[in-house]
Amino acid sequence: MEINDFLDDLTQREQSDVKLNQIDTFPKLVSLLLKRVSKENVAPLATLLKQSVLPSICIEIDDEIEHLFIKIDANPEILFEKEIQEKIEDFIFKRFEADKKLVVEKTSDISQVVTLMGQYLNDAISSSGNGSKNVLTIKEKIEAIDLSKNGIAELGVLQKQLVSAASSIENEMNTVSTKLKTGKSKVEELEDKVKTLEEELKKSRNESMKDHLTGLLTRRAYEEEVKRIDSNHKRNGSEYAVVFFDIDHFKKINDTYGHDCGDVVLKIFAKILEKATRDHDIVARYGGEEFVALVHFNLARELLQYLKRVKQIVTSNSFIYKNNKIKVTFSAGVTFRSSHSCYENAIQKADMLLYQAKENGRNQIKLEDGRTIK
Repeated sequence: MEINDFLDDLTQREQSDVKLNQIDTFPKLVSLLLKRVSKENVAPLATLLKQSVLPSICIEIDDEIEHLFIKIDANPEILFEKEIQEKIEDFIFKRFEADKKLVVEKTSDISQVVTLMGQYLNDAISSSGNGSKNVLTIKEKIEAIDLSKNGIAELGVLQKQLVSAASSIENEMNTVSTKLKTGKSKVEELEDKVKTLEEELKKSRNESMKDHLTGLLTRRAYEEEVKRIDSNHKRNGSEYAVVFFDIDHFKKINDTYGHDCGDVVLKIFAKILEKATRDHDIVARYGGEEFVALVHFNLARELLQYLKRVKQIVTSNSFIYKNNKIKVTFSAGVTFRSSHSCYENAIQKADMLLYQAKENGRNQIKLEDGRTIK
């Protein structure tokens, strides 16, 4: 088999390297291929890309994105294919356009409120100003009358002018009053729309914080919660553990029963974590089949009870999918925040312990104090 038979399957950058470095033998080609990023490193990159393309307000294209990233989760290497990269680029463009369009549509109601208020106030000021001007003119005429020189007749004329001016003012004020009443109704209507907008935006924000599949916090929302919890730790010394979960042999589940089954397993596993984790603790989908929880505790036995409870629920039950009973296990790594100078070091250590748990046979939880829960 000739080396040229493989060149068409290389990426454009790799083909450029072939020409630049005059790669014409299989040993040289192997050296080039070894430069490719490993699957383990590509998976977190895929997760980050997914979070970056998810719309922050409009959620109309989430299903398309989810479908694409299910394919990437199953085979992260396709992330380097030009077609996949173009799709991701298209999703990023759609995200900005969809969010921008929704904001423009919703904020137009606020603009109408401002415009209407300005219009009615201008009408009121204008009408009041014309009436006042007429009265002022008549006042000046009255002051100029010399009653000692037959001014009675002139007063009679002015009386008619005064009545006419008063009627004019009355009509103007009635008109303004009617407009203001109409305007008030429209303003109240728009206020209701603005209130609805606020509620929708709040709901959209909450939805954007939840993972589309599992309902847990997204990676992005989790990072925001970490800042709050770690700030409290630094300020008050409140202790918490970082627990890194990973479902064992998840790829095998997908390959055996299909991705729909994999989704069901992720949803059920997430629900177990959510039910077992207290309200003041947090749990999130970290990426793919990985989950992370921040669990507060005062005594080590409290943390151990939590970990054993989760493990007992998962391993003692079967996950049901289309009458198939699927046994699921997980591995986990656990660190204590007070043992590290910063949160970043704590989660890196938890990731290392998770890797050790999987290397040692899976279906176990390794704590950084040396204990293992099997």
